[in-house]
Amino acid sequence: MKKLLTVMCTFLTVFLACPVGVWAAGNGGTGSGVPVWLCIPFAGLLLCVAVMPLVKGEWWESHQPVVVAFWIVLMIIPFAVVYGAGKTAETVLECVINDYLTFIILLFGLFCVSGNITVEGDFAGSPRVNVGLLALGTLLSSCIGTTGASMLMVRPVIKMNSWRKRKGHIMIFFIFMVSNMGGCLTPIGDPPLLMGFMRGVPFFWSLHLFPVLIFNMVILLFVFYHLDMRSYKKDISEGRKPDISKPGTEFKIEGLHNIIFLVMIVVGVILSGMLPGMPAFQDAAGNVKGLHIFGEVTLGLPSIIEIVLILAAAFLSFKTTDKRIRVRNHFTWGAIKEVAVLFIGIFITMQPALMLLKAVGPNLGITEPYQMFWATGALSSFLDNTPTYLVFLTTAGTLGFTNGIATTLGTVPVKLLSAISCGAVFMGANTYIGNAPNFMVKTLSDENGINMPSFFGYMAWSICFLVPVFIIDMLVFFL
Repeated sequence: MKKLLTVMCTFLTVFLACPVGVWAAGNGGTGSGVPVWLCIPFAGLLLCVAVMPLVKGEWWESHQPVVVAFWIVLMIIPFAVVYGAGKTAETVLECVINDYLTFIILLFGLFCVSGNITVEGDFAGSPRVNVGLLALGTLLSSCIGTTGASMLMVRPVIKMNSWRKRKGHIMIFFIFMVSNMGGCLTPIGDPPLLMGFMRGVPFFWSLHLFPVLIFNMVILLFVFYHLDMRSYKKDISEGRKPDISKPGTEFKIEGLHNIIFLVMIVVGVILSGMLPGMPAFQDAAGNVKGLHIFGEVTLGLPSIIEIVLILAAAFLSFKTTDKRIRVRNHFTWGAIKEVAVLFIGIFITMQPALMLLKAVGPNLGITEPYQMFWATGALSSFLDNTPTYLVFLTTAGTLGFTNGIATTLGTVPVKLLSAISCGAVFMGANTYIGNAPNFMVKTLSDENGINMPSFFGYMAWSICFLVPVFIIDMLVFFL
């Protein structure tokens, strides 16, 4: 009965993932030209991610590639019937080559490099230490990206709390803050802001969001401290103690030279955003030069440079680091394999949903900052937050404002741009699939014996702790 209830609740959650206004604006596929029923494979895959680990866990772990392939095929065949084989091939290849490929290589590079850095010492996972780690990781996210900070910090956090029994909440708040909110201050922090920078938003404009970030950090760290203190006291009362062999405070980092390779990856990401606007990387028509794949699909030279830099960083990291560091980090390939399989399915099957959003987004009547905040955030929780951000940034640029940030899409008021940016970056924390590192942190936590909640269970945490914070954000900053 409990599993049936979970299935029903999850189905309702996935159905509500796209606001009613989007479906209504689609007019059943006649108004937007995108049939709504093409989104069924995407919803089906989300249901599998949410429900299968609960009802058939072992089968799901061994058959994920088969299930993902099933939903991909179930999307591609009807899509080809509606749009033709050529359009389908272009859509899938564009998604795989210019979205998924750079996404998974970035994740792979950061996963490899961070796995070669280990933190040793006698710090125990107490509430104060954990608050400090979360605060550090959150601020670090804007320097090396949410994915980079998550992969760098997740293993030390897991290791310092390995002696504790009750620690699932630590990783949940880690996802809330380090994997999402912390990326709001620079274009390096999260891909949506990088896309804004490429369209004329000043590089350091995102620092305007610092008061919002600090405000949210204070609230969430206050709540986390008291939750963690309660769990910490229960662990202590049961006789659990941290394994600290020596008195004092010893602390050392091994594999520190890998910071060079992290910087190398960050440089690759920055270049991928800056180079397309340079004349040297454009042809006579103003298109980005690159390797032609099929039809209109081209792998741009900036993307190729980014990929080469990231793979070189990963290779050099492995070549220059003692494998004993990876052993101490319990390094395995399981997490990156699972993310690679699941997200290829998510990226491909969500294409009709993104097409629908792009078609109806400007007609939804969303013009106020608080509306932009919730609309961008709600859709970013389930869809890729980068195209969602671009849809609403484009919408804001067409509203005819004369005061604000001048972008290539039009002038956007600061308050409106802040709302779109915060919605895209913050609300990726609402689900495991809302942002790239969320599922990675979840998988690494599972591998290390941390009892993480299910897809729907995690959403219960985000609804309970994040949504009230977002409501306060709306009242304080976006009304």
